[in-house]
Amino acid sequence: MVARAFRRIGAAALLLLAALAAMPAQAESQYGTPAWALRDLVLHQGPGGAYHVVGAIPDSSRITVLRCAPRWCLVTFAGHKQHHKYAATGWTSRDHVGFGQKPLPPFSGPRLNYGSGGPGRVCFYEGTHFSGPGVCYESGQVIHDLLLYGLDDRYASVSVEGDVSAAVCRDRNFQSYCTRIIKSEPVLNRYLLRNVSSIRVY
Repeated sequence: MVARAFRRIGAAALLLLAALAAMPAQAESQYGTPAWALRDLVLHQGPGGAYHVVGAIPDSSRITVLRCAPRWCLVTFAGHKQHHKYAATGWTSRDHVGFGQKPLPPFSGPRLNYGSGGPGRVCFYEGTHFSGPGVCYESGQVIHDLLLYGLDDRYASVSVEGDVSAAVCRDRNFQSYCTRIIKSEPVLNRYLLRNVSSIRVY
């Protein structure tokens, strides 16, 4: 009787593990960084060309980066390939991944040399529609990594007061998806909503 119960628990555990193994691409993709395939991507089982090939992603496809090693990124893709639904997850060369609103090459990200403005300030709020705790920054202030201040991935809305604007990026040091905010936004776009890590105010 006891042995049979343990066998049932073991079988249930195996089914649960199998289900969890199938979930990460979908579960994590909504939290990853939006990006682009800059060419046809070959996906590997691990971060290196020696790992087995596990899939491919067409050139100029919208992808999601789950995490990156120094030279490789774990990416996921869900779309259509040859008129069929297609999903793939694997590691690919970081050189072939572009961030931003368009498929741009690496290091061609946001132009941060906007002219300085002022007077004025840009205020970031943890709640939508300018609610909850907030912090305001004036022209010339630069925050490379909000994590150092305990404010990483918190902001949901932004108000712009006066002749100022802000470059706002999803990752620290103005990397990955960035945009320039020139007017108040009661709800940040889906790529930045509670995903802001660096700010520069102009």
